Amino acid sequence: MVRKDKDKKVTTENLEQNQFSKAVESLKKIYKEKILPVEDHYLFESFHSPPLTDADIAAKPSVLLLGQYSVGKTTFIKYILDRDFPGCHIGPEPTTDGFFAIIGNKEDRIIPGSAAAVSTDLPFTALNRFGQAFLNKFQISQVNSPILDNITLIDTPGVLSGEKQSIGRAYDYPEVAKWFAERADLILLLFDAHKLDISDEFKSVIHMLKGHEDKMRVILNKADMVNGQQLMRVYGALMWSLGKVLNTPEVCRVYIGSFWDEELRCKDCEILLRAEEEDLLNDLRVLPRNAAIRKVNEMVKRAKLAKVHGLIISQLKKEMPSMFKKDSKQRGLIDNLPEIFRKLQQVHGLAPSDFPDVKEFQEKLKNHNFDKFNKYSNSKMATLEEVLTVDMPKIMNEFPQGNAKVPEIMKNPFESPEEMNNNEHVFEWDSFEKQTYIDKFNTLNTINQLLSGNVAKPILEESGLDQKVLGKIWVLADVSKDGYLDRDEFCIAMRLCEIANAGTALPETLPTSMYPPKRRI
Repeated sequence: MVRKDKDKKVTTENLEQNQFSKAVESLKKIYKEKILPVEDHYLFESFHSPPLTDADIAAKPSVLLLGQYSVGKTTFIKYILDRDFPGCHIGPEPTTDGFFAIIGNKEDRIIPGSAAAVSTDLPFTALNRFGQAFLNKFQISQVNSPILDNITLIDTPGVLSGEKQSIGRAYDYPEVAKWFAERADLILLLFDAHKLDISDEFKSVIHMLKGHEDKMRVILNKADMVNGQQLMRVYGALMWSLGKVLNTPEVCRVYIGSFWDEELRCKDCEILLRAEEEDLLNDLRVLPRNAAIRKVNEMVKRAKLAKVHGLIISQLKKEMPSMFKKDSKQRGLIDNLPEIFRKLQQVHGLAPSDFPDVKEFQEKLKNHNFDKFNKYSNSKMATLEEVLTVDMPKIMNEFPQGNAKVPEIMKNPFESPEEMNNNEHVFEWDSFEKQTYIDKFNTLNTINQLLSGNVAKPILEESGLDQKVLGKIWVLADVSKDGYLDRDEFCIAMRLCEIANAGTALPETLPTSMYPPKRRI
């Protein structure tokens, strides 16, 4: 019996790996043939990020660890790997002064940052943009560990605080952290139970993570150093501090534990700490399963950004005069960029969140001659639209996770087949009446037809559900991940409240069947 279960598990893992490989190959082809030509045509690299390499697209899921010095980041990695790794050093002082990418390999060795940044077999070539000063502080630690067969761990320097910030760094730490965060599948913010202060540098790093809240988790480490009563107060203080910095209505998942090899010093909360540790490890285990979905989502984001970028560049080109007063007209267009953004949003039905930061874009435009921009291309824009409406949904449908069904092992073994079918049916867009919710939405105080968390919170609280459940509902319903709910997302949130009150377990990710048809990308 055990052998059969083991064989079934191996077969399932092989199927998932084959489907993952197939999805990656499809993404490589779509990017090279359809997205990259648009990026080249509209100078995408000059305004956003370098072109993706095959290694970037095929990269394993990564976990980014961030935190102030001496909170236990390196010890956490050692605990997960159950061994040391080349280059690791642990101590009470700031020990890790650079970035480490810890990846799997048959032999232990270190690859210097400069060598890693020129290797097309590794997903780090884009790090050249941060200069040699950063590359001198970046290393790849290759480790013979089965855990690293499926994920990559990114260790970071301890964030400085107080007077130590005046020392400065030879590279832009928040920008580098942002680069890794954009590519990470999971972002872990570590805190020491004895040091909950959030320095200015750490605040700037956390602010750089905006838009990635769905990937963020918090670890309250060294929790065995305090008793149960103190731990309750520390947890409350941490949530209060994070609430001020994150400034979002979502409930950030906090894992409480002590991730090292020594015995727990305080046994008050041993059961709690062990349960929290298992939850965190489960979060890490599912990363490879969800990797293909994230890669598709990231490619969709890039295609959308390329589309918006092309619209902006071609509009600026269109408004330039053919002969006289070009310099003054270009300066005027840069100053008037917010209005141009609004015009494009209205004409093309785009959300403000789809557009880049106005001030940053204005600064970058000052280094370009608008006369050299390319005009609007119907064929190139049609190609991008095909990527978003045809190619990406096709990949999602072919990949098992793309159907967003609950895996077999997650189903309740005591449910009848009829009950299982009913539970799957409730997570469909066409399974519920939306008019009541739409009427309610129309009575609320919205901004550009978007509902803020402050306005939505009391409405959702009327369901009587626990705050933690409501936090999960908010994350699930905020499909666009912009911190607001539009009309469709509000309907989804209200439906999820109804489902939760009926006793049905909420999914970890929103099934695509619950998206409105127009958003199933």
